[in-house]
Amino acid sequence: MNKYLRQLFTAVVALFVILGLSSTIIMAVRANALNNDPRNARSLYHQLGAYRGAILASDGTVMAKSEPVNDAFKYLRTYSNGPLYAPVTGFFSINQTADRGLEASRSMLLNGEADSLIWQRAKAMLTGATNQGASIETSIDPKLQQVAYDQLGTRDGAAVAIEVSTGRILAMVSTPSYDPNKLATHDTKAASQAYNELSAGQNSPLINRATSQLYPPGSTFKTIVASAALETGEYQTDTKIPAGAGYTLPGTATQLPNDEYQGDGVNGQISLQEAVAWSSNTAFAQLGVKLGASKVSDMATKLGFGSTITIDGTESTGTPMTATASTFPSDPTDDKLALASIGQGDTTATPLQMAMVAQAIANNGKLMQPTLVDRVRAADLTVLSQTKPQTMANAFNKDSADKLTTMMESVVTEANPQLAIDGIKVAAKTGTAQIGTDNSAIDGWVIGFAPADDPQIAVAVLVHNTDVHGSLAAGPIMRAMMQEALQQ
Repeated sequence: MNKYLRQLFTAVVALFVILGLSSTIIMAVRANALNNDPRNARSLYHQLGAYRGAILASDGTVMAKSEPVNDAFKYLRTYSNGPLYAPVTGFFSINQTADRGLEASRSMLLNGEADSLIWQRAKAMLTGATNQGASIETSIDPKLQQVAYDQLGTRDGAAVAIEVSTGRILAMVSTPSYDPNKLATHDTKAASQAYNELSAGQNSPLINRATSQLYPPGSTFKTIVASAALETGEYQTDTKIPAGAGYTLPGTATQLPNDEYQGDGVNGQISLQEAVAWSSNTAFAQLGVKLGASKVSDMATKLGFGSTITIDGTESTGTPMTATASTFPSDPTDDKLALASIGQGDTTATPLQMAMVAQAIANNGKLMQPTLVDRVRAADLTVLSQTKPQTMANAFNKDSADKLTTMMESVVTEANPQLAIDGIKVAAKTGTAQIGTDNSAIDGWVIGFAPADDPQIAVAVLVHNTDVHGSLAAGPIMRAMMQEALQQ
C-alpha cells in the first residue's frame, strides 16, 4: 500500500470513528436534551401523539387523562377540576416542557417510554395496537384536598396533610392555583399566552407554595427547639426556664416581647409546657441560646432542614418532584440564634417541611419519607411498582415525642380552645411570623396532628401575608381538614 492509499485509509477510518462518536452522542448522551428541545417538531408530535396514562386520586378519581381528538396531535391532555389538583399533577403542554408535578416526575411512565414498559411497547408494535402509558395512582384524598382548597379560598397559602405512620401525602394544596387545561390546549398561541400570564411575577400561581416557597415558620419552630431540649435529658414538661415580659437580644438594644401575657411566666420563670402552650418568645429565645446553635441545628437537620426533599420520581422516570431545602442559620451570633429559635430571622421552611415535623412528633420521633404515588400500573393493569413506607430519620425518642404531644395538646386546651374537636384530642402549635416592611404583615401558621392519643393525620397550614395571628388565619383550616379526614 503506497503512502497516498494509507493516508486515504486513515482518513476514512477517522471519519467513521467521528461518525460513530457523533451518533452515540446524539442517540445516547444528548437524547433526552434533544427530545425535550421545544424546537424538535418530531419529538413534539411523538409526545402529543402518544396515549399518555391517567393520574388518579386514591379513590380512583381521574385528575388527568388523555382524550382522543381530531387533529394532528391525536390526543389532548385534560384535567378534571384542574386548579384543585394542579400542585399535584403539574401540566403537560404543547410548547412548555413538563417541569413540575407528576406530569414531570413520572413523564417517562406516563408516555410509555420507561424501560419498565418495554414489553408493553413490544406487544403494541407486534399487534399494531396503540402504545399506552402507565397510570399513576396517588395517595391524594379528593375530599380532603377539596376541603383544604375551599378553606384557603382566595388567600395566598398552602396546606399539606400527611398520613402519620407512612408519610403518604393525603392533601397538597397551593393557592392561588391555576388551570392546567389552559396550558394543555393545542392552540399554541393560546398556550403561550396562558403560560406567560401565569408565570409572570413573584406571586405566580405556577409556584407550588407547599413545596417550593420558603417562609419564616414563626412559633411552629418552637417544637423543634423543645425537642432539642428534651433530648438533652435536662428538661421535662414541668422544668422551669427563664421567660419574662421582655428579652433584650444579646449584644443589641432590641427588645423581644410576648404576644400573650401568659407567656411572661411568673417572676421571670415559666414551665416548658406553659412556654409551648402560650408560645413564649422570651422563653424560647433564651432556651435556644442556652442550648446553643449546634443542638438546635442538629435537631432541625434530623427533621429535614438543610436538604432538598425528594417527594416523587427519579431521573429514570422524569424530572423528580422536590421540595426546596428549609433553612436554619449556620453559626449564628447569639442575637440571631435567639430570633432563629422562635422561627424568625434566618429560619425559613416550606409548609411540607413543617407538616413533616408534626408527622415525626406524632410518629414517636420517626420521620417518614413523604410520598405522593401509591402505585404505578401498566395499561393491562399490571402493577409496575408499589411504594413502601421509608424512614428518613429517627429524630428523637418516644419519650420526647410523648412529652411534645402533651405540650402541643395544651396549646389547644389552654390557649386555643377554638381548635378543639368534640371527642377527639388535638395536638397543635400555632405560629405568627412577622414579615414585610417594619413587620407590617404576618405569615400565619399552624401545625398539628389528631387524634393526639392515636395519631392518624398530621397537618401544616400557612396563610401568607395576612393580618391576624396564625391561630385565627390557619387554625380553622387545620381543624376542618382534621374533621374531614377523621370522619371517613
